[in-house]
Amino acid sequence: MADDVWTPRVKNLLKAELKRRGVSYRELAEKLTAMGIPESERNIANKIARGGFTAAFFVQCLVAVGATTLRLED
Repeated sequence: MADDVWTPRVKNLLKAELKRRGVSYRELAEKLTAMGIPESERNIANKIARGGFTAAFFVQCLVAVGATTLRLED
């Protein structure tokens, strides 16, 4: 599959996990900053809207919100 299929899928996985846990972009920014990964709410919103973020950022977000598993399908 091409990136144009995977990029939205990964973006939606992250958005769904944040929603599932009731974490806003502002709260995520605070959690990441507390982990030593300074991010602003605006920067996070832009990265997620574009879907243009690294695997490292994706995992950092999951760790920040306390995710220990990831649901790939509903």
